[in-house]
Amino acid sequence: MKAFISVYDKIVDMLTKIVGVIAGTLILLVGFMIVYEIIARGIFNSPTEWVMEISTYCVIIAGFLGMGVAYAGKKHIHVDIILVHLSAKARCYIEVLTSLAGIYFSWLFTVEAWKMMQLSIEYNNCAPTTLSTPLWIPQSALPVGMFVLLLQIIGTLLHDIMKIKDNSFEGEVN
Repeated sequence: MKAFISVYDKIVDMLTKIVGVIAGTLILLVGFMIVYEIIARGIFNSPTEWVMEISTYCVIIAGFLGMGVAYAGKKHIHVDIILVHLSAKARCYIEVLTSLAGIYFSWLFTVEAWKMMQLSIEYNNCAPTTLSTPLWIPQSALPVGMFVLLLQIIGTLLHDIMKIKDNSFEGEVN
C-alpha cells in the first residue's frame, strides 16, 4: 500500500505542478493584457474589445486549475477551532470523514462540469460577445481543476488511512 501511495503521490504532484504552471502563466498573461489595454487606451486612444473577455476567462480558468494546487499547499480554508483541542488520532479520523465528503462533492462537481462542457460542445454554445468564444474553452477548466482537487483529496485520504492502519500518531502535536 505504501508503494502505491508513493507512486500515486508522484503522479498527482506532477499533474498538480503542470496545472499550477498553467494557472500561473494565465495570471501572468492577464497582467500583460491589462498593461496592453492601459497603453492602447491611454496613449493611443484605441481601446481593445478582447482584453476584458480574455482576461476574465484566464482568471476563471486559473482559479479552477489552482484549486488542487492550493489544496496541495494546505492553502484551502481550514476551520480548526475545535480540532486544535483534539488528539492527533481524533483529528485524523475527522480528516477521513471530511476527505470522504470532499471526494463526493469534488466528484459530483467534476461529473456535472464535464456534462456542461459536453453540452456546450454539442450545441456549439458561444459567448454573446464580439469574439464569440466557444464556451467549452473556459468551461473545460472546471472539470480539470476539480479533478485535480479530487486527486489531491484522495491522496489525503490514503495518507490518513495509512496513519490509522499503522497507528502512527506519536510524531504529531496534540
